[in-house]
Amino acid sequence: MILQRKEKYLQVALNSTLQDAKSIIRQLPISKRILVEAGTPLIKIYGTEAISQIKTLAGPQAYVVADMKTADLSQREVRMAVEAGASGVVCLGVAPIETIDLFIKECKETGADSMIDMMNVPDPLVILKKLKTPPDVVILHRGVDETEFSKEKKIPYYQIKQIKGNYKILVAVAGGDTIREVQSAIFNDADIVVVWKEFYQATATTAKLAEDFLKEIK
Repeated sequence: MILQRKEKYLQVALNSTLQDAKSIIRQLPISKRILVEAGTPLIKIYGTEAISQIKTLAGPQAYVVADMKTADLSQREVRMAVEAGASGVVCLGVAPIETIDLFIKECKETGADSMIDMMNVPDPLVILKKLKTPPDVVILHRGVDETEFSKEKKIPYYQIKQIKGNYKILVAVAGGDTIREVQSAIFNDADIVVVWKEFYQATATTAKLAEDFLKEIK
């Protein structure tokens, strides 16, 4: 599966256990607009086996994001993720520029989408301008701890247009789980909306929840 620039996507992050991940994946509707993420906690618990199992459960055509949050040794981590079945891999925007450049290069060589997580990066354009080649996706991310303890800190939706005005790349937004936050992300021209908490709280209605979110992501 290849990400289309004219399409809008829902990315479901799986951050708990493989058992929970299996339950959620089985209930998700079949849609090319749903991306399945092997979240960082899941990868830390199970290693790259988490990526492999999610790929197997979601199907051979599924797009699996490996949220490696790479900070160093990027070439090695990209290869590990891609060999496990990842279609997209995530590197931290606060990593050294050399690491990000190598990360993007390795993603291109292995056929994976390079995704740069700009959590705790005040101005993503500063990082992007230093890179030899832009990534495929930039993630604007308000972290879980920020959401819990700094409720006044907002997702920087205004940066979406700034990035897309300078680079022909996709922009993902992570850190908002409600329908209203999804609407705000799409209204501000986000290409991918990442959610997770709502899907763990609605185990009996996962399919309907995904369908409701997809209706908002047009």
